[in-house]
Amino acid sequence: MARSKDFDENEVLAKAIQLFWHKGYNGTSMQDLVDALGISRSSLYDTYTDKHTLFLKALERYQSIGNTNVLEIAAGKGSAKKIVQKLLEFAVSDMICDKQQKGCFMVNAEVEVAPHDKEVNKLVCRNDQQMEDIFFEVIQKGIDNGELKSKDGRALARFVFNAVKGMQVTAKSTKDRAVFDDIIKLTVSVL
Repeated sequence: MARSKDFDENEVLAKAIQLFWHKGYNGTSMQDLVDALGISRSSLYDTYTDKHTLFLKALERYQSIGNTNVLEIAAGKGSAKKIVQKLLEFAVSDMICDKQQKGCFMVNAEVEVAPHDKEVNKLVCRNDQQMEDIFFEVIQKGIDNGELKSKDGRALARFVFNAVKGMQVTAKSTKDRAVFDDIIKLTVSVL
């Protein structure tokens, strides 16, 4: 008979996200996880098998939460430029308030783990494609309704998403709102 879990998996994943985000994948030991998650080592192994599986689950959870928020903003009312601006502002809003300056968990995983881990690489690439597609849909609507003059919505979406990733990396070294406001203003002006 299977034993019921005596912990909330969403709560555990939220704690795992914060720990991996702060210390990185390689900097997080199994003992760190046991201490931070508040569950026994056996429960950790029974539920997630190993650190790598937990890391993947944490990335998937982070992606799911982020995508929900981004889709909500993208579906909002307003011009394509205004929606893109809101998406850019959302991308940096939490990071500039983060005292630990962790940057973006997904981008951190992309830099630290994805180059030598096929599963993480696949997850990161899927996330990147979803984000690019969201920007593309917003931009393409602006092109279709005549607001935006570009003929290549995909190239613009890639450019804007690259600006997002750049800001997410920049957030690891500065919290100066003026830096991000300048980047957002210039990015939107390209549209």
